[in-house]
Amino acid sequence: MKKGNFKALLPIGVFLVLYLGMGILFEYVLKIPMGFYNIPIVVTFLIALLVACMQNKSVSFDDKIVLMGKGVGDPNIVTMLLIFMTAGIFVGVVGRSSAESVAYFLLSIIPAQFSVAVLFVVACFVSTAMGTSVGTITLITPIAVALSAASGFSLPLCIGSVMGGAMFGDNLSFISDTTIAACNGQGCKMQDKFKENFGIALPAALATLVLILVFSFNQDIAGTISHEYDLIQIIPYVLVLIGGIIGINVFVVLLIGIVSGSVIMLATGAIAPTDLLASMGSGASGMFETSMVAILVAAMCALIREHGGFDALLYGIKKVFRGKKGGLLGMGLLVGAMDIATANNTVAIVMANPIAKEMAVDYGISPRKTASILDTFSCIFQGVIPYGAQMLVAITAAANMEQSVTAFQIMPFLFYPMLLLVSSLLFIYVIPEKKNKFEQAKK
Repeated sequence: MKKGNFKALLPIGVFLVLYLGMGILFEYVLKIPMGFYNIPIVVTFLIALLVACMQNKSVSFDDKIVLMGKGVGDPNIVTMLLIFMTAGIFVGVVGRSSAESVAYFLLSIIPAQFSVAVLFVVACFVSTAMGTSVGTITLITPIAVALSAASGFSLPLCIGSVMGGAMFGDNLSFISDTTIAACNGQGCKMQDKFKENFGIALPAALATLVLILVFSFNQDIAGTISHEYDLIQIIPYVLVLIGGIIGINVFVVLLIGIVSGSVIMLATGAIAPTDLLASMGSGASGMFETSMVAILVAAMCALIREHGGFDALLYGIKKVFRGKKGGLLGMGLLVGAMDIATANNTVAIVMANPIAKEMAVDYGISPRKTASILDTFSCIFQGVIPYGAQMLVAITAAANMEQSVTAFQIMPFLFYPMLLLVSSLLFIYVIPEKKNKFEQAKK
């Protein structure tokens, strides 16, 4: 093994110190609401990229520009960027009313005792269809708060159930930015990663459902809530979900979702034609920061790799983690550490992708399994950190409805991320794996 050059990892260290340091300062010292998300992450990555450019004096700046261009021009990066834009347009078209219709429909037909379980299932479906945990939490948390106030269910239990369901879909959705980043970063098909992931996520989700029901039946219920809904608006979500599962090209799936969503939203009078175009534009614009992060990280990692940074990191990881199972756990902890530092699971995956890809080759791990581990562990950590966007959005949504709840009150009820960790460890260490073409080709 090449020992590489640990100094080449300095740009990553600079980014983590700046982002984590300023985040702690804003959030906990200056008491700025959502302090971590007031930091311009694109600017922080740009500073880290400049540090990378100043290293490796043996390579001229012009040659470094060429290296960065090759890193950004990788087909997987280009595909990732295009899918980000298309997914953003889809979410902009269908809007929030479709997701609310799913929730209110199920709450209207299910007995009150099962209401919190319904919230979890709804959040699972909505986040899988929309591809965003934060968006799901934004939409469903107000419903959870209203349900808690009307029925007497514990507010932290209701919100924790919504957050768990949101992370379920974030991990599995075909249009989630984490799925897009993991699959394109590792060069695997989305349906292959979905099949790999589903075997980890489903047991955790079922166990979560059981825990929620146990807590629900131990509480006295006073009532429930009702609201108008329009089921026709969920059709675009269902089409995208089915198309992704059966293996239709992701661009075709998203195009079907955009066209069907546009027709339905216009036909039902939910939106005016001019507003629909504006929503498409705002949806695409909402992916700008994520896209810029992907570009800057690709450029920075190209320089780090050239300077021997990845060789050094792989050397260190191999000294600690032995064998294929150790490699899988190493990947999971790598992306988890990135997520703790950045409080953004997509950014964590984008940063970990090139390192994990080289680890996969060295340890003989298939691209689909690598993508699955990266996405799963990033969601585990993102789902429990008290300063993540998911937690902060949930607390803010509750506060907007004049209900006060803290992160530490919610955390004991984050059943799904905790059980997903258990399921992931069983997947790595207990369940025997099948031989795959990647491993056979490597041998």
